[in-house]
Amino acid sequence: MTSFEPKDISTSKLHGYLLSAVAPRPIAFASTMDAEGNPNLSPFSFFNVFSANPPILIFSPARRVRDNTTKHTLQNAEATKEVVINAVNYSIVHQMSLSSTEYGDGINEFDKAGLTMLKSDIVKPFRVAESPVQFECTINDIVKLGTEGGAGNLIICEVVKLHIDSDILNKDGVINQQKLDLVARAGGSYYSRAKKGFFEIPKPLTTLGIGVDNFPEHVKNSMILTGNDLGMLANVETLPTVVMVNSFIADIGERYPNIKTATHREKHKLARNYISFGDVESAWKILLS
Repeated sequence: MTSFEPKDISTSKLHGYLLSAVAPRPIAFASTMDAEGNPNLSPFSFFNVFSANPPILIFSPARRVRDNTTKHTLQNAEATKEVVINAVNYSIVHQMSLSSTEYGDGINEFDKAGLTMLKSDIVKPFRVAESPVQFECTINDIVKLGTEGGAGNLIICEVVKLHIDSDILNKDGVINQQKLDLVARAGGSYYSRAKKGFFEIPKPLTTLGIGVDNFPEHVKNSMILTGNDLGMLANVETLPTVVMVNSFIADIGERYPNIKTATHREKHKLARNYISFGDVESAWKILLS
């Protein structure tokens, strides 16, 4: 057995061991608002429920290891003392992953991830309309666990209202775990789908994905592409050029002779097929043809 004391290894290496060994972890998809009313959305896997009376959830945005800075979520929580914690199911996992991209101050991750802002009843931060369970919370306390990179900040949240999608409830009002279809976080690029097991999602681009807000309207409003498809398409740095698109369409012309005259719906179906194999670049070339 390999053994060591935490002080003998780097914080980043220790962080990796902790996240891989203490897994899978539920995900708090936290929606906050800054003092000026700008929305923010970000996922955190240092999260769980700790009390039912009062109803208490706790999540922890850690200080960044690389430069010891704090995240917008923590700053907003300190400023406004309100948060909405949204559950993450499989149908929005790629959009959730995209929202973890470190976009600049004031950038709306709802728009970048293609998620819908839903007005809350009691608190100011918006809910994620696509989330199956949403907890409106006030913040009772923030416990800082340290001052160096990697230190957590326990945000102790009291649930003041919860919203549950009626489609995931059984006739007796109990949540059906199969229908809920939650995902959890593990180490590296691994996630766990509660009813199916582990799968991988590549980490979002450090160079920042273009976001759903920069999509052509027919793609953004597609009736064929799913939220996960949109999340994958949004995690590209740039769109292919006209030359690249034309060259690709010429190459696949023999396989798909009607591609040049295909409708948006037909192109979206074909693009989705490419996305299912992880070929996002080719999917974009079809969508832009």
